[in-house]
Order: sequence, then structure tokens, then C-alpha cells
Amino acid sequence: MSVITIQCRLVADDKTLRHLWELMAEKNTPLVNELLDRLGKHTDFEAWVQAGKVPKTTIKALCDSLKTQEPFIGQPGRFYTSATILVAYIYKSWLALHKRRQRKIEGKERWLEMLKSDVELEQESHSSLELIRTRATEILSKFSASSTDGINQKSKGKKSKKVKKDKADEPISIKPGVLFEAYQKTEDILRRSALVYLIKNNCQVNLAEEDPDKYAKMRRKKEIEIERLKEQLKSRVPKGRDLTGKKWLETLEKAVNSIPQDENEAKSWQASLLRKPSTVPFPVAYETNEDMHWEISDKGRIFVSFNGLSKLKFEVYCDQRHLPWFQRFVEDQETKRKGKNQHSSGLFTLRSGRLSWLKQEGKGEPWSVNRLILFCSVDTRMWTVEGTQQVAIEKIGDVEQSLTKAKEKGELNSNQQAFVTRQQSTLAKINTPFPRPSKPLYEGKSHILVGVSLGLENPATVAVFDAGNNKVLAYRSVKQLLGNNYNLLNRQQQQKQRLSHDRHKAQKDFTRNDFGESELGQHIDRLLAKEIVAIAVTYFAGSIVLPKLGDMREIIQSEVQARAEKKIPGFKEGQQKYAKEYRKQVHNWSYGRLIENIQSQAAKVGILIETGQQPIRGSPQEQARDLALFAYQCRIASSI
Repeated sequence: MSVITIQCRLVADDKTLRHLWELMAEKNTPLVNELLDRLGKHTDFEAWVQAGKVPKTTIKALCDSLKTQEPFIGQPGRFYTSATILVAYIYKSWLALHKRRQRKIEGKERWLEMLKSDVELEQESHSSLELIRTRATEILSKFSASSTDGINQKSKGKKSKKVKKDKADEPISIKPGVLFEAYQKTEDILRRSALVYLIKNNCQVNLAEEDPDKYAKMRRKKEIEIERLKEQLKSRVPKGRDLTGKKWLETLEKAVNSIPQDENEAKSWQASLLRKPSTVPFPVAYETNEDMHWEISDKGRIFVSFNGLSKLKFEVYCDQRHLPWFQRFVEDQETKRKGKNQHSSGLFTLRSGRLSWLKQEGKGEPWSVNRLILFCSVDTRMWTVEGTQQVAIEKIGDVEQSLTKAKEKGELNSNQQAFVTRQQSTLAKINTPFPRPSKPLYEGKSHILVGVSLGLENPATVAVFDAGNNKVLAYRSVKQLLGNNYNLLNRQQQQKQRLSHDRHKAQKDFTRNDFGESELGQHIDRLLAKEIVAIAVTYFAGSIVLPKLGDMREIIQSEVQARAEKKIPGFKEGQQKYAKEYRKQVHNWSYGRLIENIQSQAAKVGILIETGQQPIRGSPQEQARDLALFAYQCRIASSI
């Protein structure tokens, strides 16, 4: 992706800010709340949940029906469109989360059906426990052999190296998912019993006699997890923002004047009272770049206005590093105006914007205390002539494809004909060049990849891998990446531990525990991302390979477990206690945020981002190297 997001603060007089606040807080946000509420009560809601999608036409029809009602009447047209877009996005996210929870429930219920005690396994398979263990050992050997063959197959083409004995003798770890899949495929009762035995014993053969209390605790734990997930599915329907605090006061009145019917109702009241209500309205989305109008004053200050709010002008306050982007927005619109619309807005550097209020602490009117922020999405390729030409070629291909499909349909209605006219107009304008600086596009070597492994103790480790010569060009640890700023990592760790302790105390006292964190973690992520991209540019890397975010839980658990087994061999309870304490001491990192920063920095340069499955074994350097190697092999395999 070559699209990044920048932001600026918008400043205006008190009257202008008040008018905008009242539009967003008293009209637009209640409209979004009403749409969310009505969709949740719609007769087709269950069908949408099953399909995993809410029709946008339904949301738009609902919004159109509310336009003429109080208090929603009197908004600019863009505000109604924004409400529709925002509600569609909220429900899309909620349905994706709902689907994920549903899959979790189904998986846990399948495991609960499979889960049996050793005595029950003996009765079901009509075999002794020793025979089940023997079969389990055979299954482990078989899967370990196949895993070794797979690794050897991936390692073909490598230079022969003398493998250390201790590395060669290490057992190959087997994922429970592989055993679950094998269970579903087999009908042999003894094999099924052996697979269940392995899964419940963490993919190991346990020679000790099973503890009935531990087995009952394991089963009950899974039942509680299912109950919690089902409760979340019932109650977590998308809710709006209560800017007035009315719902909170209603809940407080209920809690004071009535007795809850059951424990669940009491918990819901408690959660509502402890939940900190939002004090800023929903943002307004401007999906098209021509909805925003930019200009420069005689004093060189940049101002912006919006469609539907043309009488309101806002002065732009931004960082020095973002100033050239906002100057470019002015230049693009000025070029189109002077060219008498011979240029296409499809080649504007600005792609879309989002008007939002940022909460601030202080006393006074909300429009004076809170800050008005404009988030802008920009395409980094549009900065240069070469990048703009690249985008133009892509857009020409898309437009020609759309026109071809339209011609195949034959007769077109008025809306379709208007769409074809717009596409033809775009095709005529898109080759008119914008006056932009020339800079050669970044051309990396496809056989050089930068693998970035993520972990608990080492948030990021880099390996620059030359797949053509099958060798590592450079390694970088997190300490080398941060350099003189490495002390910030320890400071971040101390802040995390202190906040965790304060949050734990607040939970015990049943008080609010949503403590905010400093921007230090974000700052460290930016430093890491900047250095990783700089290393990629230095070695002319064709791509940066990042781990899949969904694999991070397993990677971290494997890292902690390996450390615990090494520290306290042969004592499981001690290993569990050590692992729990170790997690408190090491860095609790936001890997999603770090990945987003790397993607954003890479987009500015034009470096391709690839994703792969990070190995769970080996040192951080080896994991980074293998991540790059496997990504290259997958790329080659897909091209054959």
C-alpha cells in the first residue's frame, strides 16, 4: 500500500467551532446512534448476522427516512453520507468480530465433545491406556518425520553446512491444529483416542497417572470460556455515543432505586457505570478529495473549507514534516482550476479526509476545550511525476475495463449512462500532467529481502537475506536498531509495569481502570520502523517481510514456554509460575502498531511489504532469516 495518513489541527473563531460542534454533536451523532439502534432491531438482523453483511442500501434507505425528522434535519448532504458510511463500517467490523467469536465457540464445543478422561478413552477404544500411549507415540513420530521432511524440502538449494548435534536432535514441535485435522479425517477409534490424549496433554505422551481434579478443572474451564463467548454474542450489539450522559444517569438511577433480577443484570449495571462515556461526537468522513477546498492567504497561511460548510473556513496547523503535503493539496486544486478542469482529480495527492474532535482535558465549552483534527489519506506515489504516471496507467486500465463491461450490458439506464459519461471524462483528462518534481522510483533487488521477526523480549529483529546467493548480509538486534534511544525501551517497560499495577489496584477497588498511556510506545515504533526501512534501502531490498499478526500469540507462548523449560527442566508447575512472572517483566508490545508504522514508512519509499509465517523455534535472528527465506520460496512457488 502506498497510502498513508497525515493529520493537522483546524483552528477557527469561537462561533465557527461552536456551529460545527452543534452540527456534529446534536445532529450527526444522534443520527448515527439512531441508525445503529434501528439496524440492531431490524427484522432482517439475524439474516444479516448469518450472512456476515449489512446491505448498504438498507442503511441508506433508513438514513433517507430520518433526514426530515427532528433532530436530524438541517445537516449538509455530506454529513448524511458520512453517517451511512460510518454505520456500515461499524457493522462490518462488528460482524467480523461476531464471526470470529462464533468460530471460537464452534471450535471449543468440538473440543469439548472430543475431550474425555483417560478412563473414558479406554472404554471408548476398548484398549488399555498403555496401548493408547503407544499409538500416540507412533503418531508423534510420524508427524515429526513429516515435519522434518518438509523443512529439508524447504532447505533445498542451501549450501551444505555442518549441523550441530544438539540442534539436529531437538524434537520438532507439532501444532494442536494438525492433530485436530487428523482427528476429523480418521474413523479409527484407537487413533482418535490417541489424538485426543495427545491434544489434552500438550502434544506429549504423559506417563504419569491422570489427576481427576485437573481433568475436571480443564473441562470446566472450557465450558466457562464457551459461556462467556455466548454471553458476548448476545449483548455486544454496536452502540452509539452517549454525549449527554443520559444513559449513564438512567443506569445509576436503576442501581439506586431497584434490585437487579440476577447476577448478570448486576454485572451489566456495574459495567455501564464503570465504562467511561465518550465526550466527543462521531467523525465526519469526506470520501472524495473535491469535497475539501484549499487556499493560501496573503500571509502564506493555509485554509480549508468543506462542501456543505462553505461559509466556514479553518486555518491549518500542522507539523513541519507534514507541511509540504498540505501545500501540495493547494497546488493540485490551483492547477486544476487554472487548467479549466483539464486535469483529473483522480490524480490529486489527497485521497480522502476525516473531520474529528480530539478529546482534551480542561474547563469550558466543549468546542473550545477539545481540538478539531483533520485526518488526510494521501497517496505517496503522487508526489513525483514518475509515481503519478504509474498511478495514471493503473487508473486507465481500470476505467477501460469498466467501460468494456458497460458496453457488454447493452442498454443502460440513466444512472449507468451517467457513470459511463464520468468514466469517459476521466479517461480524457487523466493523461494531462501535473507539475510535480521528478524522482526515480525506488527499484530494489527482488532477491534481497528484509525479514523482521517479532518477539516478547526482542520486539523487533532484522535479517537482510540475499536469496540469490543464499546468505545473510546483515543482522540487526533491537538494541542496534534503536542505538542511542535504546534506553527508551526500558522506560517503556517500567511505564507498562506501573500502569498494570495501578490497573490491578483499581479493579480490586471496583473503580475506573481505563488509564491512558503515553506516546512513548508510538515514538519507539516510529524509530524502529524508520531504521528498518533505512536498512532495506541501504541494501536495495526488494521487500520487507513481516509476520502474520494472527500468529503472534503462538510465537510469544512458544518463546515463554521454551525459556521456562530451559530455566526449570522437568517441573511443569514451576515452569508455569516462571512463565507467568516472566511475562510481567518483559516488554508487552503492540505488534499491530509496530507493523502499521513499518508499512507506513515503507509506503513512503515504495518498498513492497510481504507477510509470512514466523517460525516458533530458533533465535530471533534465525526466525528473521527463515521468515525472509520462506517468503521468497513461496513467491517462487506461486509463480510456477
